[in-house]
Amino acid sequence: MSSKTLPLSSIKSNQMRKKLEPKDRSYKLLNNAVPLSFLIPSRNTRRWPLMWYDEEQNINRALRYATNQKSPFEDEQDGNPLLEPVIFTDGFLTVPKTNPVLQEFLFYHPFNGKIFVEINKEADASKELEELTTEVDALIEARKLTIEQLETVYRVVFGKDPMQFATSEIRRDILVMAKRDPKGFMNVINDPMLKYNARVRMFFDAKLLTLRNNDKEVWFNTPSNKRKLLAVPFGDDPVETVAVYLKSDDGLDALKFLESQLE
Repeated sequence: MSSKTLPLSSIKSNQMRKKLEPKDRSYKLLNNAVPLSFLIPSRNTRRWPLMWYDEEQNINRALRYATNQKSPFEDEQDGNPLLEPVIFTDGFLTVPKTNPVLQEFLFYHPFNGKIFVEINKEADASKELEELTTEVDALIEARKLTIEQLETVYRVVFGKDPMQFATSEIRRDILVMAKRDPKGFMNVINDPMLKYNARVRMFFDAKLLTLRNNDKEVWFNTPSNKRKLLAVPFGDDPVETVAVYLKSDDGLDALKFLESQLE
């Protein structure tokens, strides 16, 4: 696969020149469809401009990888560079600490962070640990939910009447959600509007509230009250709109009325 099919930014800016710690480094391609070999541009050309903006000198400096040079910058090289291709094999490239010029070249390369990244095992492990911890916390919170809380979350997350499902089905579905999307699950159970959203869905399920005019209006639908409750702003969710209204001082009487109809 040729790098010519990929876009290339001509300037990698907003960085000061950095001295890299001497150590072996490994890099990987970000694309999931990894080719057997991938060649990245290794010198500055009109077609593939490899430039780095040096803030200290306020100039754009051309990059070029040459095996017999001490710097990846053309202005610090002599006139006899030995150019060599930079190739990722099976999506990976390992550069020993004995080749600091290539490491520095890759650090300043415009593809860095866009097409490839340096593998940081410690950072990757920390991220994975954080994700696993969040998943465990979400599963613990899901198991601690009472039947009432389970039904509340079920109404909001799945938009279904929990009375139509067995408790074991509800608990299973919520545990699966907590495992698949732990952050989303934690956001749901910590949302102060959770109970109001669930209550509104219950009012709709019980046909105490109905939508009219292409879901743009919410109306009461009780034997004694067929009045319009509110208009739904364009693009807003009707359930959330009603929940916010019922939580307000203006909606308190409507909430009490709907609650009395459930009883």
